[in-house]
Amino acid sequence: MDLALLSALNAERAARRATVLVTETASGVQRLVKEADLAADPLAALLDKQLRSGKSGAVEAEGVSYFLTVQAPPPRVVVTGAVHISQAMAPMAEMLDLDLAIIDPRTAFATPERFPGVTLLPEWPDEAIKTLGLDGYTAFVALTHDPKIDDPGLEAALRSECFYIGALGSRKTHGRRVERLMAAGFDEVAIGRIHAPIGLDIGAVSPAEIALAILGEIVSTLRGPRRHLS
Repeated sequence: MDLALLSALNAERAARRATVLVTETASGVQRLVKEADLAADPLAALLDKQLRSGKSGAVEAEGVSYFLTVQAPPPRVVVTGAVHISQAMAPMAEMLDLDLAIIDPRTAFATPERFPGVTLLPEWPDEAIKTLGLDGYTAFVALTHDPKIDDPGLEAALRSECFYIGALGSRKTHGRRVERLMAAGFDEVAIGRIHAPIGLDIGAVSPAEIALAILGEIVSTLRGPRRHLS
């Protein structure tokens, strides 16, 4: 691989930005397509499909064969709330290869005993998110029902390129949440990014079922067409 291509690839990887290395099979000629530039590429539809799959593979376009090497950051889920739903989410997320981080300043809830092997940040969200960072391969989920904990996280997520934002609560609860976010300066378009009610509509009742519905919606959003905010 050309040294300049390798340098660019490593820079995108370090910044948790996706790329596709396009190699023309017959000639060996390579070029790097950054996710932000994907829509303008002649192979845009093929690149988008391959990137959403998260896997590398061979494709053909107009009689020319290519190998598309996908480099996508590991998707992760950042949750406010060390609650029963997030306890159920933890083993499911691991099976789905989703990195899970849980933020909750209530140290009685955010304990290694309740969340073995999970990244725990027993801090207020505005401080914890400075450590974690939020990007286009991060899903943010608010689960506490406590505006003091959920709202700062939601505000940070809405200012970021998170590919998914969801918040637990009834329509009435979300209505009050919308009022608070509008008072904080967010408009209807921005607030419309929040999935509320959260999760796929599967009639979920128990914490495990709600966790399944949330993760299902996250995976569906991750593998569907990406919304670019920049």
